[in-house]
Amino acid sequence: MDLQEFDHPTWFTAAGTLVSYTVILVTMFVLLFVVPYLVFTAL
Repeated sequence: MDLQEFDHPTWFTAAGTLVSYTVILVTMFVLLFVVPYLVFTAL
């Protein structure tokens, strides 16, 4: 398998999109579930 076929800009765009969506989803999960859980358990 030749790695040159993955050297196209569309692969970088797809990887960047996947990484950015993952970061957004993890951030939303933390803000919507982890932070309220920690607040309510601290009370």
